[in-house]
Amino acid sequence: MPTHSRVLILGSGPAGYTAAIYAARASLEPVMVAGPEPGGQLTTTTEVENYPGFPKGITGPDMMEEFRQQAERFGTQVHYDMGVRVDLSRRPFVVEGEADIYHGDALIIATGASAKWLGLPNEQRLRMSGGGVTACATCDGAFYRNQDVAVIGGGDTAMEEATFLTRMCRSVHLIHRRDTFRASKIMQTRAIENPKITVHYNKEVADVLGGDRVTGLALRDTVTGAPSELAVTGLFLAIGHQPNSQLFNGVLDMDETGYLKVRPGSTYTNVPGVFACGDVADKVYRQAVSAAGTGCMAAIDAERWLAEHL
Repeated sequence: MPTHSRVLILGSGPAGYTAAIYAARASLEPVMVAGPEPGGQLTTTTEVENYPGFPKGITGPDMMEEFRQQAERFGTQVHYDMGVRVDLSRRPFVVEGEADIYHGDALIIATGASAKWLGLPNEQRLRMSGGGVTACATCDGAFYRNQDVAVIGGGDTAMEEATFLTRMCRSVHLIHRRDTFRASKIMQTRAIENPKITVHYNKEVADVLGGDRVTGLALRDTVTGAPSELAVTGLFLAIGHQPNSQLFNGVLDMDETGYLKVRPGSTYTNVPGVFACGDVADKVYRQAVSAAGTGCMAAIDAERWLAEHL
């Protein structure tokens, strides 16, 4: 027998949990499908110091645990499953999971986005342990005050992150595997002319060095193959994010990179009764607090839509 709910929520990061809290307090008895990474990207983050209400900071996993408890306190049912197929052509909407089938009169999509990584074993080990590898300068830059760090990438995000890090870091090494950047000219100029940024063209990271913490990078020249080492204590990946929207390919409107499109000023998608919030629909901010804000919007949009249509 399928699990039915008035509001079905896919995803369990700040957006999904906030949507669940608002929907549950509106007596909509939401059901959440938590997905393959319950808690979202914050579960791989150590200290969170920029979320309002936590003056002493909190770890990402602890924050998500508190979000979960608050959502369940008001009646949210959390199912640890992963959607593999959807049918949005009829109502109730149908999400087929690996363990169960879920029906929802309204659907809130909060599946988030995943940072792209180099795929190096030491990179992943130090990322998961909080040892100095991250994909968010805005989130983690303050931990590297007066230190030497590296940023990997060649687009606008890399330029922006490198420039941002110069506010607190002693030096920033901007590493790019080609001899030209794909970033806009104004962003390139801003980074290249910053005296605290050193640009390394035609270089790629062959390995991340360090035991418990990053101590440096093993680099490889992409033209000559010559090896070199660079001493840094932090590595920031800025090679892009992939929105977790593959489940909705050909069903919901997306931009060219896969971010779900919503009606401006709302969380409405092109399918009535389906709402999108958090990083799966946000390619600009990608912060926990902005994700939570759009999660609130999605729950209110869903509540009002249900009141009008069901």
